[in-house]
Amino acid sequence: MLKASFYNMMSAYTSNRKYIDHCWQEIELKYSHRSRYYHTLAHLEMMLSELKNVLSQVHHQDTLRFAIYYHDIIYKPGRSDNEAKSALRFEERISKTSFKFIKECKAQIEATKEHKRSTDKDTNILLDLDLLILGQTPEVYESYCKNIRKEFSAFPNFLYRKGRKEFLERFLALDTIYKVNYFREKFEEQARKNLQRELENL
Repeated sequence: MLKASFYNMMSAYTSNRKYIDHCWQEIELKYSHRSRYYHTLAHLEMMLSELKNVLSQVHHQDTLRFAIYYHDIIYKPGRSDNEAKSALRFEERISKTSFKFIKECKAQIEATKEHKRSTDKDTNILLDLDLLILGQTPEVYESYCKNIRKEFSAFPNFLYRKGRKEFLERFLALDTIYKVNYFREKFEEQARKNLQRELENL
């Protein structure tokens, strides 16, 4: 699904099949790197699958889809510039096509750093899609936690626990974790249970 969807979208903005191949191969390579356990192609698949349920609410679908594909293309645990670098990589690749909403898509990608509520509904949908894993079953959430710890394997336990605690407390302190009604109604309650349980077990 991922590859076919990307090719279909790119084909609307370039007829250069070799360039589409190049862009897809980079995405596949980055998200399949051996250092990744959660930020993988499966993460993108989950986001795109759930996107179908709110597609009627999306103002510009391809902008949001491009943001999904590129939002974690650059990912090094512990770095604060992953999102900015991912946005720049998106711009480098897609500016060679006829796609016109480069600025808007970069802003969406960059928004995944802070996950703050936006005045742009498409951005809020992207942010909620990025947090789908938080509201999954306890078993799926536990697997996610283990995979995140593997990605941060270079960090000693005391440092990892400190950073993870800050992450959990930041989201639990929010009035709502999810910004869009659809996601809030479907995932908010379970997400809070998962986050609270992980925090208590740290």
